[in-house]
Amino acid sequence: MDSEATTLGLDPASLAALLDHIATCSPAVPINRDTGRRTAALVPVFVFGFPVDMAPLLTLASEWNLTVVEGAAESLGSTYHDLNCASFGRLATLSFSGNNIIATRGGGAIGTDDAALARRAKLLSATAKGPHRWDFFRNETVYNYRLPNLNAALGVAQFEQLPQPLAAKRRLAERYAGSLAGFERAQILQEAESARSNQWLNALLINHDWVYRRHEVLSAPNDAGLMTRLIWTLMHCLPRCQARPRADLSVAEDLAARVLNLPSSANLVGKS
Repeated sequence: MDSEATTLGLDPASLAALLDHIATCSPAVPINRDTGRRTAALVPVFVFGFPVDMAPLLTLASEWNLTVVEGAAESLGSTYHDLNCASFGRLATLSFSGNNIIATRGGGAIGTDDAALARRAKLLSATAKGPHRWDFFRNETVYNYRLPNLNAALGVAQFEQLPQPLAAKRRLAERYAGSLAGFERAQILQEAESARSNQWLNALLINHDWVYRRHEVLSAPNDAGLMTRLIWTLMHCLPRCQARPRADLSVAEDLAARVLNLPSSANLVGKS
């Protein structure tokens, strides 16, 4: 699905148009007329910590009987209409890899208020060992995705201090925005009025007439030891995904050509 230019996330209008075009209702979930397969879930991802416009997406999900699974790895601490991201769908996924707000050198978490779903996820992520004193009987294909206790303790300690890195990242974002105010060739991407970003990664949007020089823009800070990078490669451009069904992605492709990420560590600014 295409992106929305302000939030960088899933565009509700594009999704609504696509569902009207390709989906046919069944007793349970919509069926894709092109593939004959069911469409079961809607997975909005909060890119760089910018909340997706969730209200119309939740309405669409209800109309089409789609389960909402939030890709909230980048949005811990972000809010949409004063509600925390990772609290809108049936479940949400978080990541604690080394560059996230909470970093345990790997692992993550599932958030849900569905007790039965939580028990099921815990069972599958913990080798599906049933509650027995000595028997290790398993009758499902299972995984071992448990976060080791030492890593989990590291994450819990960081959760207790979460307001500090969030405040530092916001100060850094404000300094970027102030430094580049009035710059005619690029702008710092700003959060929507209905949202508050955790400012996980600061993003610079280059004007169309300067895109051809983006590698020059990247060279100078990287030569100086400041990590600045392109946005991630879009999924439909990856060899393994090129044959997958997709909608028009013109907005996402435009953003991919123009967005650069700037150094965004909370350690780049002081405490005051």
